[in-house]
Amino acid sequence: MPGRKFESLSGIPIKEIYRPRDLEGFDPEEKLGEPGHPPFTRGVYPTMYRGRLWTMRQYAGFGSAEDTNKRFLYLLSQGQTGLSVAFDLPTQLGYDSDHPLAEGEIGRTGVAVSTVEDLSIVFRGIDLGSVSTSMTINATAPILLAMYIVIADTNGVPREKLSGTVQNDILKEFAARGNYIYPVEPSMRLVGDLIEFSAKNLPKWNPISISGYHYREAGATAVEELAFTFADGIAYVEEVKKRGIDVDNFAPRLSFFFNSHNYFFEEIAKFRAARRIWYRIMKERFGARSEKSMRLRFHTQTAGSALVAQQPLNNIIRVTLQALAAVLGGTQSLHTNSFDEALALPSELSATVALRTQQIIAYESGVADSVDPLAGSYMVERLTDQIEEQVWELLKQIDNIGGAVEAIKTGFFQRRIEESSYKYQMEIENGERTVVGVNSFTVEEEPKIELLKVDPEVERRQLERLHRYKKNRDRDKVLKSLDKLRKAALGDENLMPLIIDAIKNRATLGEISDTLREVWGEFK
Repeated sequence: MPGRKFESLSGIPIKEIYRPRDLEGFDPEEKLGEPGHPPFTRGVYPTMYRGRLWTMRQYAGFGSAEDTNKRFLYLLSQGQTGLSVAFDLPTQLGYDSDHPLAEGEIGRTGVAVSTVEDLSIVFRGIDLGSVSTSMTINATAPILLAMYIVIADTNGVPREKLSGTVQNDILKEFAARGNYIYPVEPSMRLVGDLIEFSAKNLPKWNPISISGYHYREAGATAVEELAFTFADGIAYVEEVKKRGIDVDNFAPRLSFFFNSHNYFFEEIAKFRAARRIWYRIMKERFGARSEKSMRLRFHTQTAGSALVAQQPLNNIIRVTLQALAAVLGGTQSLHTNSFDEALALPSELSATVALRTQQIIAYESGVADSVDPLAGSYMVERLTDQIEEQVWELLKQIDNIGGAVEAIKTGFFQRRIEESSYKYQMEIENGERTVVGVNSFTVEEEPKIELLKVDPEVERRQLERLHRYKKNRDRDKVLKSLDKLRKAALGDENLMPLIIDAIKNRATLGEISDTLREVWGEFK
């Protein structure tokens, strides 16, 4: 019998049996309330999935703009209800596809986007006024959103109809993911510029997705995932508030992004605790008056780091349980990972299975028929309380350091993540935690599965298109718009209108990023 460890992944001991005394002093009115009402433990909407199912937003993007457009059209035809775009590393780091550092990386981890023409092809045949689009982009988020706006303007789609999200969460890049460009302070300015611009011009757009997902993927526990995410959220709210903008004018459009990992009940409790914590932060710390400002709306992705290369079809079961935890935890949208992602980018088959997993949960399982069906469970309520208590303790430590920015600069977040990641790995290697197919129930011969391979021709075709784009434009207009941006970056005006103007004058992503590099330098 494999070894078993009776504690959650956050190190919370799990009792053999939970009884009423575990909830001694538990006040349902204070801790639960009603769905759609403070403290939002039971969900942010009164009817939750009875009124509307979560958005099935499968993350996709690879190779050329044409490849990604084809995958999006296919997924939409199969019942996907929202788009989510993955960009390649050069795009995320502000390099055009013809930059020397982009060689060999074009289209590998997402779609290559150097120009507004590239992004226009990604969305060809898709009505931007009727689809919700999420873009996983951070350091270059203002540029990608500007491109999206220019495409909508060109196609006659009013800006007030655009709905979706840009991730735009730079702090977690410094601590957990590494895809940053500029130093922390100007990076925070760009985040604030985008939020401010969206609050005034894009009423249906979520200008940031404050992301705990990547902290968890880097090795953080569920408790650390919440604490680090909310510390970042506090820093962003403070950044926008110091511009003189009332919190209720932008907080309702803040969104979050969480991981759903393997420990089923801890994940459900985590999501329920998260809503309660954010409610208190917005009400007590920032004095929000609108309940919309206090609602935690979040997207969930199943845990990529929990997928393994051995016996990859087993990942379907892992993803199913993770997705079910997210649904029982009350997520607003969901991406389910594909079973082959520990080996390659998702194939069309594996992406379809991942989408069908959500659809089976939604339409066949019955779990979406009742709001917060696990409320009142002795175990779930006790875990929810324990996670909340530990998150508040960690947030207090972060405040004592000086907040998220200082905690990241001093390496506090990074050290905690490294310690948790090491502990988890040692538990697997010592057999204290079983990973089926890895340290137990192994087989000698693995099943052969068809893997997606990016065509080497993608890079050549992308470079040809970029060359034509740069050749067939008014170079003087490009230079003038970039010069305006350079001068504005030296001051404190909002840069979003100037970035939009540069895109309209056919400046590239790399040219805009390099202009800001000249002014601010790079983070080292």
